[in-house]
Amino acid sequence: MSKKLDINDIRKMFLDFFKSREHAILESASLVTSDEKGVTDSTLFNTAGVQPLIPYLLGETHPDGKKLASSQKCIRTIDIDEVGDNTHLTFFEMLGNWSLGDYFKEESIQWSYEFLTDGNTGLNLDPKRIYVTVFAGNSESPKDLDAYNEWRKYLPDNHIFFLADNWWEAGENGPCGPDTEIFYDLTPEGLNLNGVESFLEADNKSEVVEIWNNVFMQFRKENGFVVGKLDKSSVDTGAGLERLSVVVNQLKNVYEINHFKNMIDYLKLQTSQNLNGVSEDEQEKKYRIISDHVRAAAFLISDGVKPANTDRGYILRRLIRRSINIAQQLKIDAGVLSNLIDFVAEEYASIYKNIKSDFIKEIFNQEEINFRKTLEKGLKELNKVVVSNNFISGEIAFNLFTTYGFPIELVNEIALENKLLVDEDGYKKLMQQHQDKSRTASAGKFKGGLEKLGEEEIKYHTATHLLQQALQQVLGKNVMQKGSNINNERLRFDFSYPEKLTEDQKNEVENIVNRIIEENLPVNKVELPKEEAIKSGAIHLFDQKYPDTVSVYFVGNSIEDAFSKEFCGGPHVKNTGELGKFTIKKEEASSAGVRRIKAVLD
Repeated sequence: MSKKLDINDIRKMFLDFFKSREHAILESASLVTSDEKGVTDSTLFNTAGVQPLIPYLLGETHPDGKKLASSQKCIRTIDIDEVGDNTHLTFFEMLGNWSLGDYFKEESIQWSYEFLTDGNTGLNLDPKRIYVTVFAGNSESPKDLDAYNEWRKYLPDNHIFFLADNWWEAGENGPCGPDTEIFYDLTPEGLNLNGVESFLEADNKSEVVEIWNNVFMQFRKENGFVVGKLDKSSVDTGAGLERLSVVVNQLKNVYEINHFKNMIDYLKLQTSQNLNGVSEDEQEKKYRIISDHVRAAAFLISDGVKPANTDRGYILRRLIRRSINIAQQLKIDAGVLSNLIDFVAEEYASIYKNIKSDFIKEIFNQEEINFRKTLEKGLKELNKVVVSNNFISGEIAFNLFTTYGFPIELVNEIALENKLLVDEDGYKKLMQQHQDKSRTASAGKFKGGLEKLGEEEIKYHTATHLLQQALQQVLGKNVMQKGSNINNERLRFDFSYPEKLTEDQKNEVENIVNRIIEENLPVNKVELPKEEAIKSGAIHLFDQKYPDTVSVYFVGNSIEDAFSKEFCGGPHVKNTGELGKFTIKKEEASSAGVRRIKAVLD
């Protein structure tokens, strides 16, 4: 039976555990990334515990020594649409310990297991519910029998599984190596897994949940290939604090953690009893989203971010305004949401000294005031319709959204209160036309995976050029397109790569694309002899026949210093600034040796 511990207890126990094992305890870096050393200049926020330490894992000497531990504040909004389910959060803390050329697999695995299972200095979790995965090996790197044999000291063979995905690397050049992932059985009666297939099935059903990942950097890559061992091997581990709290306290989801429960209970007290048929499940999800977004906004503001229309400020503004929209759907009064910041300060101010409730609330409240003014203008227009009509057309709903940012959910709420009908089908149709602007060509489909030639499709087609170049920068020049499919809602891009991308790799690709979009670079076309185009370095398909003269589209002011250049017949946007914000929604296997990315533009 595990202990009942809140997140502050678990954080302290983790840091004390590794301090007693001669680790220097680091303060969390700011959520806002630093441009120092040129490592994180392409990212907006720290998204993983290891991110501030990358220069030292790449060989620099850390001033605090070779053994380090911390609890790092992190922000990820790539899964913002999933927030409110049982596991996803935008703000979270990542516990981590690192060895920079000091201890390796034996101590790393031993200490992870001890902290999870020890009843005195650890979390007292049930060893019978722990399962682990280790690297299965491939043509370049051997099966990780060292990690396997270490785990056999603590777990039976039927709790250890070999998987090909247990591999980490920083890109086509640099350190790389196998990892071992630790999972915990959440089922009431306990599983009796027999073989890797049963484990994968349990993972897909969330019957087991990953709670810790230990990366062993022992090899190095050059030009995308493993060429040998590192002079000094290192260890990078990570464990999500909130996820550990769920497991330790035998909870069903992250929103049952005391901190969130207190925020949600407060919101329920502020909610009108008459919500026009909104189900309890819908209400619960809305409370969760608001609590998550306000907590994340509080931490962003405390680290110096202010609401804006670009970059970090845009992320903050989106979180605040999304929470306000949802609060209005729950009929929560203006000014109430900022009171949740007091809950954040009560939980975290003793740990993070810059959590100043009054300062954070001042910025939050001003953003709410500004946004509600915009919504009020839309409400006045809508009320004119209510007075003079018994029907809200799709055109009116569409104009309210495009002119005032008035969400369709609020239109529906007001319509129900006044016993009006809303033409949602008409609204959706106009939104679709707005996205398409239907410039579909009269003859067939365009090569390059486009389903139509509408405005949105052209944007997504241009984005695939940026995506492919970013993938080559992060994963290596061996990455080649294996297919694509584009419609007015998303792009799907298949590419050659043998392994699952890490979260850091996906974030780096996403940030490179968004940086090029923000630079508002021109997209140009030039006609060149095929051989000259190939010599220029333009990306092309080696197994495809091209005419003697080809069209090359390049992103930049000249083909010599272009960010990307590619054989292509078009069409494309005039400059990258037209694309909007690029977000990878999913990365998965397409076939053997081929990965697939699905991405959207907001």
